[in-house]
Amino acid sequence: MNNATTIPIETLSVPEKLLLMERLWEDLSKQPSNVAPPDWHGDVLAARLAAVKEGRTEFVDWAAAKERLRNRLK
Repeated sequence: MNNATTIPIETLSVPEKLLLMERLWEDLSKQPSNVAPPDWHGDVLAARLAAVKEGRTEFVDWAAAKERLRNRLK
């Protein structure tokens, strides 16, 4: 990145920063094969799968998970 494309993010408002993040994500998601997940994602997924297999947790459908989160925030 050169100075012509450097964005002074510390001067942006929160809405401007969020918009910038949205635009970055939109651009990155156009070619997901170019964006490899970090190694720790695999570790987290393996730990969660092990917890399910060992009966320490269970899968919940997305609608139920959203409802549970909404109730926590009340």
